[in-house]
Amino acid sequence: MIGAKHPPKNAMEYLMDSKETEKSNAVKTNLSVKDLNVYIQDKHILKNITLAIPEKSITCIIGPSGCGKTTLLRSFNRLHDDAADVRVTGNVVIDGEDIYGKGVEVTHIRKKMGLLAQRPTVLPMSIFENVAYGPRIYGVKKRRQLYEIVKNQLVSVGLWNEVNDRLKTPAIRLSIGQQQRLCLARGLAVEPEIILGDEATSALDPISTAKIEELFLQLKEKYGIVLVTHTLRQAKRIADYIAFMYLGELIEFGTADAILNHPQKQLTKDYLSGSFS
Repeated sequence: MIGAKHPPKNAMEYLMDSKETEKSNAVKTNLSVKDLNVYIQDKHILKNITLAIPEKSITCIIGPSGCGKTTLLRSFNRLHDDAADVRVTGNVVIDGEDIYGKGVEVTHIRKKMGLLAQRPTVLPMSIFENVAYGPRIYGVKKRRQLYEIVKNQLVSVGLWNEVNDRLKTPAIRLSIGQQQRLCLARGLAVEPEIILGDEATSALDPISTAKIEELFLQLKEKYGIVLVTHTLRQAKRIADYIAFMYLGELIEFGTADAILNHPQKQLTKDYLSGSFS
């Protein structure tokens, strides 16, 4: 965990690039959100969210059901685009590019975000083809190159030794825990900048959950990871940073130590104490 003697008042004060933070070797970010608002059927779901996600770390988004956690996560790779009744304002910037800017190509944006859903969503094809699917879309055609990508990513999620002798087997025959790791390998195969997880372990047994959490801890050496979780225990186990949301607003953001041990807002204190959930 990353400690903080003096918790930041808010995310932008602590993380956003500035001359002062550069001088003091501040945490680098590759995803920042400014004044993000999301309206669904005229309901104001996300309200002026401003947040900067640190690179090479795990950020957990916590809060009670219906507070906007998943809506925020889906905003990071424009998964609201297909809904006619959704309106988005504000900025979401990754690697200097505003993903809601004019003329931005959505497929290009989504390639930067590896999404792990609440339940495994394996494609109706073989284990091999599940992982090779993304690289094929982005132009990789040579079988040998595809094989190396598939092998490397299955190794990275700890599946290679379990499935290397049955790569042509339909992915649906894997256990649910194996399917979730396969989905993670599929997302990594397109070389994203950030890994997004929406309750990624909620459908898994404790052993499979522990494996996924261990993978996240390993993968943060290379990726920024943003996880929505209802399980406060999980945030305590793996988070470097925590964002607490309530009724569509970002109430507090900071290091895991700052939020869990030195929360500044009464709402955060009440949520952590179990006063509401």
